[in-house]
Amino acid sequence: MKRFFDIILSGFAILCLSPLLIPVVIILKLTGEHYIFYTQERIGRGGKPFGLLKFATMLKNSPNMGTGDITTKSDPRVLPFGRILRKTKINELPQLFNIFLGDMSIIGPRPLTPRNYGYYSPEVKKGIEQLTPGLSGIGSVIFRDEESIMARSGMNYTECYKTRVSPYKGALELWYLEHKNLWVDFKIIFLTAWVILFPKSRLPFKWFKDLPAKPDWMEE
Repeated sequence: MKRFFDIILSGFAILCLSPLLIPVVIILKLTGEHYIFYTQERIGRGGKPFGLLKFATMLKNSPNMGTGDITTKSDPRVLPFGRILRKTKINELPQLFNIFLGDMSIIGPRPLTPRNYGYYSPEVKKGIEQLTPGLSGIGSVIFRDEESIMARSGMNYTECYKTRVSPYKGALELWYLEHKNLWVDFKIIFLTAWVILFPKSRLPFKWFKDLPAKPDWMEE
């Protein structure tokens, strides 16, 4: 049933969003480094890698520059138009094709790069590998502004992600594993749009009262 909805919703979304996607393709072709799509290796269901598709928002050599696969707030590697795409999450829309082809689902744990995936505990990996990764998920909702959260921590970005972000994000993904159903998925779809408009909203915690509590460092 979930796969059926993924095919129907992603196909419908691709058709409906074509008037938005086509102008983005044209702008990317004419600006920055003149390339449109970026394929990045991510870890999917069963721990197997796949190519995640995004609109290009950063310099081509970004993985070998600065903080590598961790993007910082005001990252100098991000191109001007790319900042708009990242802020609005439009850069993630090509993943609708990943969903249509079966690499991903509409809702699920956010697929990570091999390095960031390696920061998860064995318990979290075992749970996540049972799920198809998602375009959005409860981890994406709670960490809507992950780059700003890490910037405010005052820590080295890699260390912050490894010791703070990764453990809590892993707990959120395990929560989803225990509670997943279509109704929860539809709620998360709504919340994904909601937190873009209202990033400080506590609605996710009001709707899902048994979510793992936010760590003190996030509240601060």
